[in-house]
Amino acid sequence: MNDLVEIEAHLARVLAAVTVVETETLATTDAAGRVAREPIRAAVDIPVFDNSAMDGFAVRFDDVRDASAERPSLLRVVADLPAGTDLDPPLRRGEAARIMTGSPVPSEATAIVPFEDTAGGLADSLGEIAVTSAPRRVGAHIRRGGEDARAGDTILPAGIRIGSLATASIAAAGVGVVVASRRPRIAVVSTGSELAPPGTPLERGQIPESNSVLLAQLARDAGAEVVVSTSVSDEGDGPRHAVAEAQRRGADAVVFSGGVSAGAYEVVKNTLGDVMAFSRVRMQPGKPQGFGRTPDGTLLFGLPGNPVSAAVSFEVFVRPALLAMQGAGDLARPVIGLPAATAWRTPPGRVQYLPVTIDRSDPRAWRARPATSGGSHLAGGLGRAEAYAVVPAEVETVSEGDVVDVMLIS
Repeated sequence: MNDLVEIEAHLARVLAAVTVVETETLATTDAAGRVAREPIRAAVDIPVFDNSAMDGFAVRFDDVRDASAERPSLLRVVADLPAGTDLDPPLRRGEAARIMTGSPVPSEATAIVPFEDTAGGLADSLGEIAVTSAPRRVGAHIRRGGEDARAGDTILPAGIRIGSLATASIAAAGVGVVVASRRPRIAVVSTGSELAPPGTPLERGQIPESNSVLLAQLARDAGAEVVVSTSVSDEGDGPRHAVAEAQRRGADAVVFSGGVSAGAYEVVKNTLGDVMAFSRVRMQPGKPQGFGRTPDGTLLFGLPGNPVSAAVSFEVFVRPALLAMQGAGDLARPVIGLPAATAWRTPPGRVQYLPVTIDRSDPRAWRARPATSGGSHLAGGLGRAEAYAVVPAEVETVSEGDVVDVMLIS
């Protein structure tokens, strides 16, 4: 165990080799999933102007402060204000303007009376109206211009990945374009003479090739563009040819699965030892790891071939690197503490990453439940996983009810 590399040390070596990619100027509508490289500042106030939060009437508060069903306040409707109008009608004592949600509030109005607080409602909303319930206060049902943000305020800081909700905030702030990182270009290469395309008839000794599908999708989820997805056999110089093709396609990184362990046919280790170093990392699964960088700066990741090992290794080492390439400020997945739904074994002296589902049967007491029996080859159970339980190396066993760190991945 003494020759095992700590996870933090291997990750630090990876991140030290990362170069941040160039920026692009994108339309706000195309920015989801990208990492902002400059602060995004509001171009207009949010809301842009004082506007009505209800369908009803813009009034002077003093005219209706004592209104009740027994003693309604009578007002004359002098204007009709749909959303998008540019009108700003004057309101004298005893006057009101019919107004729709989102419409600019007249400068002299100090409250909005909803239709349901009048005797006739929408059906009798022009001419004279009877207000039967007084607004609670001055400014009732008025959304004030700039109450959410002022022009020049930071809507999103640099280093944040732009989510779907953020795009709406950026658009609402009047921002049409953003400066963001381009997508890192990634090549995914599976190794193994036993691999066959999924869906094809299998001969003895063959298995469906799934790692390229897995790693390509994980890369896309991390904001990358997959420019090469292929597999090579355990013999020959396939990995070196794959690197050359990846570089021709402008790849920033090549991610291999398989060929990095201690067997006789470890094709990545056998062919790329001049540009990659291979280590045993203190983790389970994922102990064998390879990493390097070509002379022109292409990052090379060598991950184990078993699907769970490949998935965990990607989460721990490749995903942070892809985020760092994009200038992201936060490289870590969120982690929460949950009690174990059942007991399970842990590997001696290694940090365990166990795929788990989250048992939500009691909404007030979620629990972590293993998605697989722990084997690194069990790709079927991996598909059910929502998270990884991360158990420190010094923990000898997990008992039912023990609180464990759970790294959320979905």
